[in-house]
Amino acid sequence: MAARKAKAKKAPRPAKKATAAKKKPVAKKPVVKKKVAKKPVPKKVAKKSVTRKPAKPPANARKVAPVRTAVQKPTASPHRPSWVDELTQTPLIDDYARQLESFLSAMADGRVDAHEVTSQEQRVVALLKEIDPQLDDALHNTVTRLLCELTAYAIMQMLYAMEQSRPKTVFHG
Repeated sequence: MAARKAKAKKAPRPAKKATAAKKKPVAKKPVVKKKVAKKPVPKKVAKKSVTRKPAKPPANARKVAPVRTAVQKPTASPHRPSWVDELTQTPLIDDYARQLESFLSAMADGRVDAHEVTSQEQRVVALLKEIDPQLDDALHNTVTRLLCELTAYAIMQMLYAMEQSRPKTVFHG
């Protein structure tokens, strides 16, 4: 048995010796790219359209908010008169109305006659017809409410002024 084991062992191989002659570096040739002829593109065959069901988002996915369009605020001129007094928060429209030429001429004699009322009505109707087509529906509703509230305010002011001018005492004769 011992003899078999001895045969199984071989002597180690001797290390390879480096070759004495070094190889000369070969000069590299420049690489020339060959022109490859383009293959004709095959015509696409129309495929039947396949409708896919939209994928459901995961339960914890964020909902995408709709994109809001920027609302452009109209630019106000610095010379534009304000409608409301900043200190008292009262309307200034009646002050502007008292400065109108039509109002001043009607009040010049201290009386208002039917012709002056009719001409004022015609000016109001002309302005309403001028502004009406320029407004979208939402703004039209807002301006309508404004005109109604302003008219009610003017009537209430007039009635209050009349009530205040009444004598407080009753005449006994």
